[in-house]
Amino acid sequence: MLKGKNIILGITGGIAAYKSALLVRELVKRGADVKVVMTPLAKQFITPLTLATLSGHPIMVDFFNPENGEWNSHVKLGLWADAYLIAPATANSLGKMANGIADNLLLTTYLSAKCPVFVAPAMDLDMYAHPSVQRNLDRLRMDGVRVIQPGTGFLASGLEGKGRMEEPVAIVESVELFFSAKEDMKGKRVMITAGPTYEKIDPVRFIGNYSSGKMGYALAEECAERGAEVLLISGPVQVRATHPNIRVLQVESAAEMYESAVEASPSQDVEILCAAVADYTPTHPVGRKMKREKIGDFSLELTATRDIAAALGERKKEGQLLIGFALETNDEMSNAKGKCERKNLDFIVLNSLNDKNAGFRYDTNKITIIDRQGRISPYELKDKRLVAKDIIDYAKKLL
Repeated sequence: MLKGKNIILGITGGIAAYKSALLVRELVKRGADVKVVMTPLAKQFITPLTLATLSGHPIMVDFFNPENGEWNSHVKLGLWADAYLIAPATANSLGKMANGIADNLLLTTYLSAKCPVFVAPAMDLDMYAHPSVQRNLDRLRMDGVRVIQPGTGFLASGLEGKGRMEEPVAIVESVELFFSAKEDMKGKRVMITAGPTYEKIDPVRFIGNYSSGKMGYALAEECAERGAEVLLISGPVQVRATHPNIRVLQVESAAEMYESAVEASPSQDVEILCAAVADYTPTHPVGRKMKREKIGDFSLELTATRDIAAALGERKKEGQLLIGFALETNDEMSNAKGKCERKNLDFIVLNSLNDKNAGFRYDTNKITIIDRQGRISPYELKDKRLVAKDIIDYAKKLL
């Protein structure tokens, strides 16, 4: 899938830069034409001569060649590329990218690039987990950058944890996966629910859950990239949809999500119910902030919300595909199978809070797909974008 593709490989100054030689070799082996841009510090970890030999092109570090004045145009470079892969991407470079700072050739090329951009973060575990780094990664995702999740393992510091740059073959496969995507959903209309719902107790308090919306938004991007027209009904989240084929309808409560989903349902070919919708809502929400000093202890009366999956299952038309999600903590398989049957789903996506790094708020997920015929398809822990591909691939077989 990379044959004939023009790839820029950006290398920043981290110890994982030594793996960039393997990256260049793997990209070239799969047919790509590779040009390498390095930050000045990256030269301390791997020599330009090694990378020039493997890529077949001179290595670019500075804006011009001081020996002959030849200009390295970041604008032309950005227009030449079919993809820009930055690996390793250090915390420093990620922060600059997220904030539009362009103080070297690698960063100016990023700001000039018209092509898809991929980053493979690499840093120590505490740096990767730091809120500022996670904010920068979230901002880059909102800007359309595809983040290739780092792995967990031994780090240069001697510690062990998440922050190790993904292996070169897996990085190249992520880029290849992007180019292998076909518009096999073209002409399909897809409705996806995502995120949590907030059920008001009073103007400042609510009942909610920990859903980040990342899985639902990943599904929306996957469907849109495959040509579908996507309606994303979203609860309150911090992520953002970037594809022009996605129309986002913002809601807050379970009632609003129910009304929006039921109204849109008749015109949809595929309905994916990924949102973590509240099962209960306060029966008598208060119009003013409740004052603790006046009320003291109190009991909250709750009323069951309307079941979106059950309602859509009852209304499902012939040829319409209805997909549900089940997040479980116990008796996972039996609970998921029961939900699939009761609500007339074509298949259900099961994930468990007992699986490490899966479920709410994580960038990764581990799922099992169970269909109406009782077929069970387990998948490994993956980045949620790759999980979304697995789910839509499965859906395509049923359409």
